[in-house]
Amino acid sequence: MNRRNFLRLTGGGVVLAAAGGGLFAATRTPNIALAPWERAGGYDDPRKNALSHAILAPNPHNRQPWMIRLDGDDGLTLFFDTDKQLPHTDPFDRQLTIGLGCFLELMRMAANADGYEVDMTLFPEGEDDEGLDRRPIAKATFTQAAAVRDPLFEHVLNRRSNKEPYDTTRVVPADALARILQAARQSELGGSIGRDDIAYWRALTTKALRLEIDTPRTYQESVDLFRIGKAEINANPDGIDFSGALFETLALAGVMTRESLLDTNSTGYKEGLKAVLANTETAMGHVWMVTQGNTRSDQIAAGSDWLRTNLACTAEGLDFQPLSQALQEYPEMAQIYRETHQRIAPDGGTVQMLARIGYGPDVAVSPRWPIESKIGMM
Repeated sequence: MNRRNFLRLTGGGVVLAAAGGGLFAATRTPNIALAPWERAGGYDDPRKNALSHAILAPNPHNRQPWMIRLDGDDGLTLFFDTDKQLPHTDPFDRQLTIGLGCFLELMRMAANADGYEVDMTLFPEGEDDEGLDRRPIAKATFTQAAAVRDPLFEHVLNRRSNKEPYDTTRVVPADALARILQAARQSELGGSIGRDDIAYWRALTTKALRLEIDTPRTYQESVDLFRIGKAEINANPDGIDFSGALFETLALAGVMTRESLLDTNSTGYKEGLKAVLANTETAMGHVWMVTQGNTRSDQIAAGSDWLRTNLACTAEGLDFQPLSQALQEYPEMAQIYRETHQRIAPDGGTVQMLARIGYGPDVAVSPRWPIESKIGMM
């Protein structure tokens, strides 16, 4: 088994991911990689039931940086796996912290639905703005209570980051966007489906993506985590997936390899670049999230609300792909970072997340794998 199939507990044992619905059953090809959506939790321990949902949370490069210790009969502690850091594209672990916030929110939602309240203490041994370490991220205690099922929880098993071109003939309804922007509880959500704004953000996010790819060390960090074709996705269901007929064909022909993807003159590089740029260039709307502070607790809160935003899009039948490049804190991205903040948060605050929304291809034609990426972070 692999990490996407289960969560290994630090004291011994594993937790299998929660069972998925039937929506994607007919189109799922990398069957091993997709097993987490087909396994039942069914645990007597409510903490394990909640964790079997939490491990499906979106996270940067699908690194799955969580480690759990069960404490006594009703507690648990979340730790960060420092082997999962992304030092070039996420030098301060801000995005990884947001992913941990997604994990904790999904755990809480699952526990509440199962009839348990979760009392949580964040960073009980302190925190460091420069990076995450081995100290606990959160301690949680589960207490039996009346079941409370968040309406967004109904969409957990169908949530995806759809990293395919969207249909530019279908507009995003204004009332759907208005409902989505009500999803956050702690952060400030904004968004636009205006024609001029769409054009602006298509251009900026494309520019940011090109810059990340054109910067050797940040691009290498992604290439090291590429999963090309069904076999690699099944073997390592993490990282950035390249799936579907085009990439399977290129991989089998030896055209699309890690070596060729690092060669800017190769067919594999050119086809891969064309594919990812088609995503930013077909956005039909954008949503973003701002926090007034940028502490680790603010980032955890942003993750909680970002998960809710993704689920709200799923509830509206809209596809969703985070575009995080413009928000990354390495020197080469500084000008685009400033431009993004001047546009979204001119009065201050930190833009934590930015995503495109729209309508993707029908899943019967082009399935959306549950492999998260940061060329679609989360």
